[in-house]
Amino acid sequence: MCIFCGIADGSIPSYKVYEDDYYLAIMDRYPSAKGHVLILSKRHAADLYELNEEEAVRLIPLTQKVAAHIRAKLGTPGLNLIQNNGKAAGQVIDHFHLHLVPRDENDGIIIKGNTPNQSEKELEQMAELLKLQ
Repeated sequence: MCIFCGIADGSIPSYKVYEDDYYLAIMDRYPSAKGHVLILSKRHAADLYELNEEEAVRLIPLTQKVAAHIRAKLGTPGLNLIQNNGKAAGQVIDHFHLHLVPRDENDGIIIKGNTPNQSEKELEQMAELLKLQ
């Protein structure tokens, strides 16, 4: 059984901070910072690509609501949104979830990404390849 499905159906306990018909926001059991919250879909969707349109439309307003609440309650000046899709991107649990990680100045948390050095020509070619029609 998917652990997040178990949390969504109540068979696995969690520390809920929000719930509606589509999403559940819970405290991360392995937080990167104090106040680290996960927003997860109640319906099983492995990743971003499997969310349906209604779920996708509701996600950003909910994320803004939860993020603003975290900032108001904790007073943290920053917040990282982290959402991994697929093993290659670091996804550990195959159920859509979004991390909200509150940040303070000089908190020592390092979220590192590799930044390939690309030429202007390479960037132009990639933009052309990825351009939405």
